[in-house]
Amino acid sequence: MNIRRPISTATLAGVSVLGLLALSACSPSGGARTEDGKLRVTASFYPMEFLARQIGGKHVEVTDLTKPGVEPHDLELSPKQTAQLGESGAIVYLKGLQPAVDDAVEQSGAKHIADAAALTSLEAHGTEVDGHHHTTGDNHSHSESEGGKDPHLWLDPVKYAEVAKGVNKTLAKADPGHKADYQKNTDALVKKLDGLNTEFENGLKKRSSDTFLTTHAAFGYLAERYGLTEEAISGLDPESEPSAKRIKDLHTLAKEHHVSTVFFETIANPATAKALAGDLHLKTDVLDPLEGINAKSRGRDYFGVQRANLAALQKALGSK
Repeated sequence: MNIRRPISTATLAGVSVLGLLALSACSPSGGARTEDGKLRVTASFYPMEFLARQIGGKHVEVTDLTKPGVEPHDLELSPKQTAQLGESGAIVYLKGLQPAVDDAVEQSGAKHIADAAALTSLEAHGTEVDGHHHTTGDNHSHSESEGGKDPHLWLDPVKYAEVAKGVNKTLAKADPGHKADYQKNTDALVKKLDGLNTEFENGLKKRSSDTFLTTHAAFGYLAERYGLTEEAISGLDPESEPSAKRIKDLHTLAKEHHVSTVFFETIANPATAKALAGDLHLKTDVLDPLEGINAKSRGRDYFGVQRANLAALQKALGSK
């Protein structure tokens, strides 16, 4: 690889000459920046990709490791994706959600990493089931990896805004030349998230029920923020089957709390939710955990889907 190419000052801003030469030796197009000087950012799944794009704007090229329609918890990385992490100018991910990504990030040697789990406080959510925090099925992948902490922080607009501020700092360190733009983009995003929070607060103020049923316990932070109670059919793991006792408890709960609707998701299998709804003569509807956007999503981006979620909750909880 003896090709001598003129290296622009933009390319050198975030990368030392030696580092650049070492990277280009293993991959002709490698390096923390694209040929036109954009910062290469790797995001682990949609909510992280959305932040990177919104904050980075025209100065970044974002690659999402999780393709649309793929359940993020199940992600396996290809050797190419693993290599890509090592060549990123910045990485935006959420530790404790995708074990494959956690391992690869740790080994990547990347300097500028934003871990959403460290940028806001995480809590242990999940439904108490038979005295345990989850149902049958191997749940280790994402309910216990961070000490039983619930990773679904992006569904709470306030927590998501806290993470946005941290991602801003990481991008500014990785690419100091565009610090002012990143700050401006972050301020605009945080303002929109504050607005969304107000929409949820106002939209759910007057309601006839506080309890909603969902297939998997993704909505703990959202429920907590707006004073709701989430009852999940099967804990934090979207794929696990509920026990007979859990189903019996849900029957009781639904009657006591005037539950009208069982929510299922766009990505996970809706069979259990539909069967339960049939048993209880309840309606079904979609509440989207926003782990990815695909053709079935009720919105084109984070804000669109969150507003659809709000409308679905208002309907289910009898908001006036």
